Amino acid sequence: MTQLDILIFGAHADDAEIGMGGTIAKHTAAGLRVGICDLTKAEMSSNGTVELRLQEAEEASKVLGLASRTNLGLPDRGLTLSRDHIDAVVAEIRRTRPRIVFAPYGVDRHPDHIACSKIVEEAVFNAKLRRYMPELPAVQVQQLIYYYINDVDEVSLAVDVSNYYEAKLASLSAYRSQFQSASEGDRVATPLTDRYIERVAARDLLLGQTKGWKYAEGFAIKQPFAVDLF
Repeated sequence: MTQLDILIFGAHADDAEIGMGGTIAKHTAAGLRVGICDLTKAEMSSNGTVELRLQEAEEASKVLGLASRTNLGLPDRGLTLSRDHIDAVVAEIRRTRPRIVFAPYGVDRHPDHIACSKIVEEAVFNAKLRRYMPELPAVQVQQLIYYYINDVDEVSLAVDVSNYYEAKLASLSAYRSQFQSASEGDRVATPLTDRYIERVAARDLLLGQTKGWKYAEGFAIKQPFAVDLF
């Protein structure tokens, strides 16, 4: 069993890096144990192969200093709010026992990101029920937080990632099969091959400027944080 402080779920390898690579690097640098769980092997990707995507994910994980990275092997473009898919995520939460869980925001142009968000939300709730999958000890996650991948809505939380942005860019650069220009080799043009990393950086730059920081990553929460003193 790998005890984690933070567990981040994504539908595909590179989702978490796009949405919160700087936040991940900031927390691992502070000594927290952070893990990513990719739900699928992205076998439907227009560019790259399953084997290459796994290698790229491993490279990005080293850049970010992850304590663990797992892949549930659920079907790419086949994620559903089914008992089997929810239970796979429940098992991962109970195996790693994180304090905080992150999931993609529930509004996005990619249907798998939306499905992942819903599956994780259901799983976080079920993970605390001691009579649900009783073979694994129940886990109460302190907070479920949503990160943005393609589409940004209202930002409830912002994290200053100015000093860790190079690590985010390096982690994204590991995914050469996804982000290199479609003009390079036998590749298909997708939104990811059209200066996507530049657009992500511009988004994070604009959010950072609203707070007086160089770069920031934005998040959404449905349940408010509890504080004693500010």
